[in-house]
Amino acid sequence: MAVQLLEIKKEHCPGMLLIGKRYTSGPNWGEWWANDWFSKLEENPRHAMNEDAFIGAVRIVEGRPEYWIGMFFPMGTKALEGFESVEMEETDFAVCYLYAKENSSEFYAMETHEMCLNALKEQGFIRREDSWCFERYQCPRFTIPDEQGNVILDYGISVL
Repeated sequence: MAVQLLEIKKEHCPGMLLIGKRYTSGPNWGEWWANDWFSKLEENPRHAMNEDAFIGAVRIVEGRPEYWIGMFFPMGTKALEGFESVEMEETDFAVCYLYAKENSSEFYAMETHEMCLNALKEQGFIRREDSWCFERYQCPRFTIPDEQGNVILDYGISVL
């Protein structure tokens, strides 16, 4: 089964911090699970956009992708020792709700990204180039499969 786009919702973000770890050669989710880093971040109140989720994010910096794993927090939140933070300016996100089998690699395929960009264009959204995109692994939408073994991944793209 290919990834299905269930719906797109516009979410306004008044500005927030992404606190976590930055990667330049691809994110390392394995070290997050091995070190139980999410439980450390969960000790602080999170931004409403975070919901009950883990976040994977990417933006382009000086022509190269910069990957992050972490969580969204209100401005002014101090990063815990061993973590970094980056400010995410006020922006709107078009959030695509993607539906596929649990553990499907198709969630992360370039074809899925292109499908979302095409759907955004059809609905009149304009992507903010080189700005943030994020994957919001919301519990339980992404963590508990439905009767068909499918989950929902929230895929946000910065829009004007």
